[in-house]
Amino acid sequence: MFKKILIANRGEIACRVIRTARQLGIASVAVYSEADANARHVRLADEAVLIGPAPARESYLVGARIVEAALQSGAEAIHPGYGFLSENAEFAAACERAGVIFIGPPVAAIRAMGSKSAAKSLMERAGVPLTPGYHGERQEPDFLAEQAALIGYPVLIKASAGGGGKGMRRVDRAADFEAALASCRREAASAFGDDRVLVEKYILQPRHIEIQVFGDRHGHCVYLFERDCSVQRRHQKVLEEAPAPGMTPERRAAMGRAAIDAAQAVGYVGAGTVEFIAHHDGSFYFMEMNTRLQVEHPVTEMITGLDLVEWQLRVACGEPLPRRQDQLAIDGHAIEARIYAEDPDKGFLPSTGRLTHLAPPAASAHVRVDTGVEQGDEITPHYDPMIAKLIVWGADRRQALARMRQALAQYRVVGVQNNVEFLARLIALPAFAEADLDTGLIEREHEALFPQREPVPAEVWLLAALAEVEREQRQAERAAAGASDRDSPWRRLDGWRLNGRATRQLLLRAGEVQQAVGIESQAGGGLVLTLGGQRVDARASLGPDSELQAQLGERRVRAAVVAAGERRHVFFEGRSWPLALANPLQAGVGSNEAEGSLRAPMPGKVIALAVAAGALVDKGAALLVMEAMKMEHTIAAPCRGRVKSFHFEPGDQVGDGADLLAFEPEG
Repeated sequence: MFKKILIANRGEIACRVIRTARQLGIASVAVYSEADANARHVRLADEAVLIGPAPARESYLVGARIVEAALQSGAEAIHPGYGFLSENAEFAAACERAGVIFIGPPVAAIRAMGSKSAAKSLMERAGVPLTPGYHGERQEPDFLAEQAALIGYPVLIKASAGGGGKGMRRVDRAADFEAALASCRREAASAFGDDRVLVEKYILQPRHIEIQVFGDRHGHCVYLFERDCSVQRRHQKVLEEAPAPGMTPERRAAMGRAAIDAAQAVGYVGAGTVEFIAHHDGSFYFMEMNTRLQVEHPVTEMITGLDLVEWQLRVACGEPLPRRQDQLAIDGHAIEARIYAEDPDKGFLPSTGRLTHLAPPAASAHVRVDTGVEQGDEITPHYDPMIAKLIVWGADRRQALARMRQALAQYRVVGVQNNVEFLARLIALPAFAEADLDTGLIEREHEALFPQREPVPAEVWLLAALAEVEREQRQAERAAAGASDRDSPWRRLDGWRLNGRATRQLLLRAGEVQQAVGIESQAGGGLVLTLGGQRVDARASLGPDSELQAQLGERRVRAAVVAAGERRHVFFEGRSWPLALANPLQAGVGSNEAEGSLRAPMPGKVIALAVAAGALVDKGAALLVMEAMKMEHTIAAPCRGRVKSFHFEPGDQVGDGADLLAFEPEG
């Protein structure tokens, strides 16, 4: 077994590999960019090496620096994780030339599967079923448009060297093909350094099912069953589960055999994933093979009881696979939810900022949290905005769903927009609960997943007020403890008065809604809260990590109220409400910000101007295209109007909230 390995990645996957390495007694070397100098994976590793500035192209994608770091640190092997250089054949070859073992498949296998077009041709020869489409080398826009017409709309344009939903567009009509192709190519070139694409028939209501395969250097190959990854947004997975609901033993065996055929066709060694588009009628088509460990590998680990990273390390050392196919079995059901710093209500735009409060559910034999960040860390615009992967296990799918609901209700994130509540709504959908799955689920259930925001419940206002009183009391107690007159009655906040009890009002705000909560101290330490003319006897205890145990009238409840500056984030009954302490002197003062302001939704780079200055455009017309976190984001006209001028040119970096252009609405 290796004595020391270098991990050529960051975030949760680097932390994940470090964990297994430590269990096996293997020392770990982290690499990091300037932006990641204090990152969790750097803190966890036995040693770490700086490899460049924040942009991935100047650090995590510079293979020569990573190989040099491995040689200097004495690492015998490099684990590439996923993303970055994990499927880069030139990097794997560079490791080989330097005498460092690449913990992954042979260079030839990466090359064979690295081009989706070439892989499709190879799979066709191996007898693996394929989706109808054009997978050739010709890339002229007119020729590709002709192929799309022959295939028949809708079609899917996909980056040939792509993955993770980047460089992928569905096109429903010929008039949209040219613009979609240009956008795909820009995104593919930025993310993968290769703008080649393929065009396939878009299969309506498909399921996305992938098979985990593993090969060794002794000619053995097994499949570790399947994962259903159908629930996606923007062609990126949101929920994954294993095994796939409704999978019959016969279909599982057929897909497993096809996956092994695909792997053996390229002499595959190590962990790989063969992805299929599957129909409800039982048919399936090869989509691509990812020559690396997948983000969603934990669900496979949970149902098999195996450590796939350990398998990777053992196979890379030349050992045979730890188990044969007949020794593998499925135990229970596992579901993974990806916790992202993003705003679902704004098209899942990534969010950046400091994680001022981060409290995941407690880990157990049934609940697992894989993360690369901790409270106080920052989500930057340089890398993928994943906060964590939340994985649960149950004896069956029903129990796994119940545990996922409970775990999401316990997850608390403050400091960035996040998708926790969206995920809770998603798994509560009858369609998901009944396993009516396909890749269009989120779009189909849009109304249920994006409901109108309800008014803040009365309990939430009351809990915020109770937590504030408790917090003030704690502050007074701490101040008194360090004072010379600690026993002075003037330092007490018990509300005592000579001829009555103290009363006050606390003014809170949620968006444009302001609410006054009356607070009256009672003998014996209780409070009477007044909200909307209703009086409620109340008392509370504020525990560690902002936990609040409260009694409201006859009802006892548990919540959390996190203070962040003037904000008070109330977590109650599986939902969260961002409130703020309002200044009574500013009550009634509204916002002067104009609606439809055309500002940058996040830090990023302007990559294209869609219209000319002076153009008259209709509502929804594309005006400008930004790139942030490896994805394109189109800024659209909020109404009919005229573009007076652009404030930036293609290639310019812009900050969060920057005014991008001058726009004049027309009546």
